[in-house]
Amino acid sequence: MFDFIKKLMPKEEKFFDLFEAHAAILIAGAQSLRLIMDGGKDLEVNCATLIKLEDDADHIAHEVMQAVRKSFITPFDRSDIIALISTMDDAIDQMNKTAKAVLLFEVKSFDPEMRQMADVAIAMAEKTAKAVPLLRELNANSSQLHILTAAMIKLEEDSDVLNDQGLKSLINGKAKTDAMAYIIGSKLYEHLEKVADRFEDVAKIINDIVIEHV
Repeated sequence: MFDFIKKLMPKEEKFFDLFEAHAAILIAGAQSLRLIMDGGKDLEVNCATLIKLEDDADHIAHEVMQAVRKSFITPFDRSDIIALISTMDDAIDQMNKTAKAVLLFEVKSFDPEMRQMADVAIAMAEKTAKAVPLLRELNANSSQLHILTAAMIKLEEDSDVLNDQGLKSLINGKAKTDAMAYIIGSKLYEHLEKVADRFEDVAKIINDIVIEHV
């Protein structure tokens, strides 16, 4: 009877498969965000793509939550699983909010710093996608995970610098003649910076998992 029950239980591997699927969406989302920052005729299409990707990511996050509730055995603490998928989902949620702000305010052109912050988001998503599979073998991959998460934290600092530079440019430029342009621009910078912040949260959760289990 117990063997039969075990067959019905979600496998530990399912969690890793879902993490990796979500990480792949994070890369696609960040790439769409970067295309949005290019403006152009495909701006609305790129926004729609990102919004759809965020919905796909939500479904995966929900599946992880369901698996946590149904599983007797998990690869590491349930709270860590929930924290990891939640922070990953928060990252693409912030990308989604950026796209929706672009559509709401009908923004057509973007500052160089905004494009660079989107480049940072791609780099952070790619490092997330490299880190997640390594969680399958924590002991063997702990050093590499620490390297990747340290790099993500450094990238968040780079995003902070770009955010400050962009806001300064707004103040010294558009804000002098167009207060609304400054308000809209600062709102976009806020969303872009929160994307990097959420990826930094992912890095910290991964670090916590490594420390707890190695």
